Amino acid sequence: MRFLHTSDWHLGRSFHGQGTLDVQRAVLAEIVGWVREHAVDVVLVPGDVYDQAQPRAEVVELLGRALADVRAAGAQLVLTSGNHDSAVRLGFGGPLLEPGGVHLRTRVEDVDRPVVLPDPAGGTVLVYGVPYLEPRAVAAALDAAPDHPSVTAAALDRVRADAARRRAELEGPVAVVVLAHTFASGAAETDSERDLNVGGLGTVPPSVFAGADYAALGHLHRRQTVTGTVRYSGSPVAYSFSEEGQTKGAWLVDLVPGGPPEVRPLDHVHGHRLARLRGTLAELLEDPRHAWAEDALCQVVLEDDHRPPHPMDSLRARFPRTLELRFEPANAPEDRERTYAARVARAESPLEVCAAFYEHVRGRPVAEDEARVLGAVVEDVRAGEVPE
Repeated sequence: MRFLHTSDWHLGRSFHGQGTLDVQRAVLAEIVGWVREHAVDVVLVPGDVYDQAQPRAEVVELLGRALADVRAAGAQLVLTSGNHDSAVRLGFGGPLLEPGGVHLRTRVEDVDRPVVLPDPAGGTVLVYGVPYLEPRAVAAALDAAPDHPSVTAAALDRVRADAARRRAELEGPVAVVVLAHTFASGAAETDSERDLNVGGLGTVPPSVFAGADYAALGHLHRRQTVTGTVRYSGSPVAYSFSEEGQTKGAWLVDLVPGGPPEVRPLDHVHGHRLARLRGTLAELLEDPRHAWAEDALCQVVLEDDHRPPHPMDSLRARFPRTLELRFEPANAPEDRERTYAARVARAESPLEVCAAFYEHVRGRPVAEDEARVLGAVVEDVRAGEVPE
């Protein structure tokens, strides 16, 4: 049986304020094309289907069209909810959709209720969907401690118990596929995932998926292999500049009777072109080596000793799609306080607060003549506040 493992679609998400629906629509069309080209039997989507718990109408419409197109291309789908999804909203209509080949697993009560698929090569494939498990919400139902490792282990224990029971009842070989939305230890994260470790909840060891012929994981946006049978597909679109240079795509997975799965990557053609540029404003505007970034979405770090006037306007004259601008003077002292709050914390007067803000913005101390102007302004303000 052939699976396509994709995840973390985050439909409706923006990129630094830029809409991404057109890009998302394009990568979903690529997925439909892969289903046809490679004769995929089942598409696996382990969570974060939507980016928000209450997606906009056009986002819901985009998902509905994608599901219909995948079914028309010949594959069934198994989807679970992630930490960005509303499990109730995503799971609505699940019993109605299931006979049509769209299988939603969004409830903790259904972790040991597999999608039972006859393998064309003989035997049966059991596909278990483990949605994102918020520890405090599901610990009692799973009879587990309220942390990620415990609730995930309890859910997978139920999966293994159900698979063992069915193996005893079914004829022929039985393969097990698990979908889960979690953070497996040993995997690399980016800046665009919502942290699951708040409160010390922790990651889960890959060994928790022991017994599964393939574990299709979601949550982390980098496509990567944790073990031979435990993998992240990553997101189909980059959602932060930390994902620059990543090849986005999915895994094509063939279950082989009596052996490990055969897995190969499929790469998306559509997506954002990202550039992370660093240097002085003059260098960035003049250096021909940066020509490749002129049509990319840009994150720029300026290293000028002093903040140039109107830097964003200047940058966008050459790099019109600059979305993020930071200042990190190359010659700043290593012990320089980087935050305005740190400078204000040691200020002892209104004038020192103003000087701290100036230093934070301009990257240098207030000059003597500037200090006189600031002092006069502070005194004028104070005088205006004193009642006659």
